[in-house]
Amino acid sequence: MMGKTVSSEENARLTKWLKSKRHDKGHTMRSLAQLLGTPHSFIGKVENQERRLDVIEFVRYCNALEVDPHEALNILKID
Repeated sequence: MMGKTVSSEENARLTKWLKSKRHDKGHTMRSLAQLLGTPHSFIGKVENQERRLDVIEFVRYCNALEVDPHEALNILKID
């Protein structure tokens, strides 16, 4: 049985990775939100694990950050 993914360990790793990449690229929540055409609160909710991304949002998020989505998926693999 799967629990809520928004509070999962995998989502915590993913959001930490996304936030790190946002910082690495020099974006604020507002500047990234502007690229995505979303309110800055959307970025905050994702990074604070109050909201999870669907697969399309995830790919768009990665594209806006100019990072490869496969890199994030690799950190989610369970050995």
